[in-house]
Amino acid sequence: MKQTRNTRQRRLVAEAVKARKNHPTADEIYMDARERDEKISRGTVYRNLNLLAESGEIAHVRVPSADRYDFRLDRHYHVFCTGCGAVCDAPMPYAGEYDRMTEEATGFRISRHRTVFEGLCPECQKKEFAQD
Repeated sequence: MKQTRNTRQRRLVAEAVKARKNHPTADEIYMDARERDEKISRGTVYRNLNLLAESGEIAHVRVPSADRYDFRLDRHYHVFCTGCGAVCDAPMPYAGEYDRMTEEATGFRISRHRTVFEGLCPECQKKEFAQD
């Protein structure tokens, strides 16, 4: 893997991800970074998010509406609201036995699996109920 410098901008982007607990989008990280450095570009933020995720310093969470980023590096699941796009951690342990079962069934060497549950968050359920 190519060696990368730990630039001031990269540290700024990493700090912005770690400061949020809501699985922010790249645009949210960009806006946070701009508050601290008005000269940082969107491209610099996106490039550094990718580098940080590739190096394992942050996690890249893939959900339907927009990619999100997570400061938590342990294996865990996510819940995605199909109404408002909110993402939160699912309150359940990682099921490593699924990795082993899949290895046995397919012959693949599984390193991990990712699961995103989709549904309506409590706030969107309230809005939906109010419209009925």
